[in-house]
Amino acid sequence: MLQQFLQDFGYFALFLGTFFEGETILVLAGFLAFRGYMDINAVVATAFCGSYAGDQLWYYLGRHKGRQILTRKPRWQAMGDKALDHIRRHPDIWVLSFRFVYGLRTVMPVAIGLSGYPPLRYLLLNGIGAIIWALALGFAAFHFGAVLEGMLGNLKRYELMVLGALLAIGGLLWLRRRLRSAKGN
Repeated sequence: MLQQFLQDFGYFALFLGTFFEGETILVLAGFLAFRGYMDINAVVATAFCGSYAGDQLWYYLGRHKGRQILTRKPRWQAMGDKALDHIRRHPDIWVLSFRFVYGLRTVMPVAIGLSGYPPLRYLLLNGIGAIIWALALGFAAFHFGAVLEGMLGNLKRYELMVLGALLAIGGLLWLRRRLRSAKGN
């Protein structure tokens, strides 16, 4: 059942998850690849495509409506101002690395677009950052499965527990973000 569901919808769900945020779903997909439910190379490629496409969209929205987007949520406004300060000091480093900084993933491409950062340069450096992120996180999760199996033995008997725990952690992180953003409004 899980195998069929993942064959039908797994990569699409991974694309959507990485398009909008990404870390939790990529970790889950990397673990599922270790368990043989998904292919790790396809996981990394899909995560790259989703992350890259989402960040490109947010960048172009930032170029055209950045201030409007940031002012819709007070928390985003504060994070956007902080992001703009970082971008002005070290623009290329932030374009390459923002997806590794917790809490800035969505707001940073908007701020980069708002800052006037050159589109072709963003296209290139964002692509490099996205592939490094997808490779690092995807393979780290894949190897995390191997470490778990080494510690616990055959993971088959723990599989549902581990998947449940990963989903619960992802759900709690998502809920925490929602509650924090609701407080900021």
